[in-house]
Amino acid sequence: MSWHTNRRAFLAASAVAALSPGVVRAAQVEPAADDAIARLYRGAMVIDGNLIGPFDSDAPLDHAMAGEVLSSGLTAFKMTIGGSTAAFDAVNADIKAIDKAIALSPNVYMKITTAADLMVAKRARRIGVIYSFEDAGMLEGKPENVDHFSALGVRVMQLGYNGVSPFASGVMAPQPSAGLTDLGREAIARMNAVGVTLDISHADERSSLEAVAASTRPVAITHAGCYSAYAHPRNKSDAVLRAVAESGGVVGIYGLSYISAGPEQQSLDDYMAHMLHALSVCGEDHVGIGSDAILTPFDTSPESMAQWDASIAARKAAGVSAPGEGRPPFVTGLNRSNRPEIIARALLERGQPVRVVEKVLGANFQRVFAETWRV
Repeated sequence: MSWHTNRRAFLAASAVAALSPGVVRAAQVEPAADDAIARLYRGAMVIDGNLIGPFDSDAPLDHAMAGEVLSSGLTAFKMTIGGSTAAFDAVNADIKAIDKAIALSPNVYMKITTAADLMVAKRARRIGVIYSFEDAGMLEGKPENVDHFSALGVRVMQLGYNGVSPFASGVMAPQPSAGLTDLGREAIARMNAVGVTLDISHADERSSLEAVAASTRPVAITHAGCYSAYAHPRNKSDAVLRAVAESGGVVGIYGLSYISAGPEQQSLDDYMAHMLHALSVCGEDHVGIGSDAILTPFDTSPESMAQWDASIAARKAAGVSAPGEGRPPFVTGLNRSNRPEIIARALLERGQPVRVVEKVLGANFQRVFAETWRV
């Protein structure tokens, strides 16, 4: 899911692509039923590994939208810039526009460029924004461009999207996989050197395992599911999950249609099956939340759904889609700004201790960012 420059408010890209799903309605967030959970949530470091938020590069967010964002309870979220067809010049323009949008709403947002910034955002009750790439088109096959975009504040990068890039093969690449290329190894070395987190969410099995082996820093899967919980190309095998955990990394669990067979909307039980499986394979220090959704509630009106369906058709026509795309990018019960609070409640109800809940909410991502951003 990614952000593209838009004059008014934001183009809310789909949770699986760089295409608009339509208007997102602001919604009142209900207070937590359990005060103890609410207190836990307010005190926790809460980081979502992949979201798109509302931005306006021409004016501050209005009062209602600003309130919706702040009521999420997030400390920070990682946001994809450039989409799945990124180009160097367009991404540079997007970064400038998002920088401007954040500057126009300083009571809401804060750009995150260091691990220390996360605690600053938490204390200031502002929402941190972590810039990231999902595609590698903007790198133009040049590992040195990692340095260029790192200097502009991009802190998380992938080696490519679903297809084949100069660096690696994605989950929908032809098989047998070509795996990590020499350029890919150079790009990983540059990320390690300049303090960029390597993200392998869209890499295929071979590329993922080879990338983890090549990295000298912890590796992240910011948004994916577990293949053992539901067999889908975008979900990760236990071998990849273990490799990421052994690197010291973190796996963010998403809520996309890829976590269940359908045709009904993916449920909270579906989501928790992936979360609990990841915890059992990776351990409590290596799992987080990577919703791959829109920060504000997804609008399911007929008009919005028509736009969503058109975006999915366009992705299929462009050859960048994965099997099973079509259902909206949210889990029933989590289509709300404070979705991590509901996940925290679900973890507690399923017997997970408070320390594990705090780690999943954001402490694990915080640690990995601290270990990978230092230079």
